[in-house]
Amino acid sequence: MTTTIEKIQQQIADNPVLLYMKGSPKLPGCGFSAQAVQALSACSEHYTYVNVLTHLDIREELPKFANWPTFPQLWVDGTLIGGCDIIIEMHKCGELRPLIKETAVKYSYRSRL
Repeated sequence: MTTTIEKIQQQIADNPVLLYMKGSPKLPGCGFSAQAVQALSACSEHYTYVNVLTHLDIREELPKFANWPTFPQLWVDGTLIGGCDIIIEMHKCGELRPLIKETAVKYSYRSRL
């Protein structure tokens, strides 16, 4: 049987841009998740999300695994980028879009091999 940590590791490995959030992009469960979704949506690239309100095991284990206590959490290419404040700051200073686009290009190229 897969442990929660193994499930988290697999999700991060399988999804180049992954947002752990409260709720869903269409119905965020908190203001911080809503802001993160807005910033990511402005990048116009696909991303995956996990609703930690319906995955209580992940909600409990991910903060310990990531050493990051809050949600949302943005993971890009296997690396934790940070939470809402960092996502918003990167978006405002123009760093988020290039990072997301680079990752999208990298993985779309890989999938064609």
